[in-house]
Amino acid sequence: MTTGRGGRTVRDLRRGNRSAVLQRLYFGGPMSRQEMGPATGLSSGSVSNVVGELVADGLLEEAGIVGSDGGRPRTLLRVAPGSAHMIGIDVGETRVRVELFDLTLTELARTELPLRPRGCYDVGPVVDHVRTGIATVLAEAGVGTDRLLGVGIGVPGIVDRDAPGGTVVHGQTIGWDAVPLEALLRATRAVPDEVPYIIDNGARTLGQAEMWFGAGRGARDAVVVLFGSGVGASLITDGSPDGGPTEGAPLEWGHLTVQVRGRRCRCGALGCLEAYTGAESLLARWAERGGDPGPGAADEEEALAALLAAARGGDQVALEVLEETAEYLGAGLSDVINLFRPERILIGGWAGLMLGPHILPAVREHATRYSLRHPAARVTIDMGLLGPDAVTVGAATLPLAAFFATGGRRTPPEPVSEAPGWQTALEVRGAASAASSSSTTATRGG
Repeated sequence: MTTGRGGRTVRDLRRGNRSAVLQRLYFGGPMSRQEMGPATGLSSGSVSNVVGELVADGLLEEAGIVGSDGGRPRTLLRVAPGSAHMIGIDVGETRVRVELFDLTLTELARTELPLRPRGCYDVGPVVDHVRTGIATVLAEAGVGTDRLLGVGIGVPGIVDRDAPGGTVVHGQTIGWDAVPLEALLRATRAVPDEVPYIIDNGARTLGQAEMWFGAGRGARDAVVVLFGSGVGASLITDGSPDGGPTEGAPLEWGHLTVQVRGRRCRCGALGCLEAYTGAESLLARWAERGGDPGPGAADEEEALAALLAAARGGDQVALEVLEETAEYLGAGLSDVINLFRPERILIGGWAGLMLGPHILPAVREHATRYSLRHPAARVTIDMGLLGPDAVTVGAATLPLAAFFATGGRRTPPEPVSEAPGWQTALEVRGAASAASSSSTTATRGG
């Protein structure tokens, strides 16, 4: 193989050129071949060759014709939506949400499978929900797996992609101790072996979604907060101004100590930020002071809605709990402001979306008060724009980003072996089916 400057091969250069054209059309919208040269920095000959390859591969299609000053009309090109598909999955706090998207992230099908009892993260039922969800959305949309780029999954906890047996999840707050999730999923045969599972922290997938398509667009560095039963965050350190691929990392921000010998967190430690700001903690503090969501509150979302209604009605205890939560959240944000000096902080997650309109001004005030003046002066704190589907959309961008990185060529995943110290994945799969059959039946019946 011919090697060019910097040790790059001709294949590397071609892959990079394909990636540049694909990303520019994806994030910049339809454009002509003549416009693509200046937009990508490629020569007209390179653009012509790359476009020819991508059209032949079915990844680009014509999107109309525009006139030019005194010249021949120019054909616009765009990424072909139906040329590939992605699945995004959010292993959330009340349900497993599965969505199927085309290449331009238009939703084609979705399903939600509740975790019963609420917050039950037993590995077997979660794996079975993922398997069932994948089969459901593919069948609903009438889509095969031949054009499926991959399955992206957002999960709670620390994700180790370099583990010998495939991706492993360490989720202390949900009782997952080195769960070999990739091996367990692969054993279900929900998708062919050549379709990759790409697993990441849910706050990280939320962050990537907001940076690509939401309130983070245009920022080079940001912190995106996932506010649910607990709290987490992702740090984006190399956001692309045109919405392209980002570099970031999840932060175990919810487990910063904000009160020595304070409230016990669900991770087992004392005084974590999550023990004061997560919805679970917020509702517990309200209940300790006599707050009552009423008999109709079946889960945390309904209980939090009851607390907000009480606050709107002037209930002093509910107002005090919200103000304390805003102050703790602001103080927690001051830590990331002082440490990382981001341009933007964005708040998402189901609890964040519910609470944001009520506490955001107070959160900003407290974050500024607890931060150093210089970094506080350059940061904005706002709500995310993508709503409750942000984690799922972000999960779908994981195989999409890998697709861009390969220049639109699909590469098979690395072989996944059984993780040592566990039951074989097939044994776990059998147990999962038995354990969750009653839950699945109840879901269909409802």
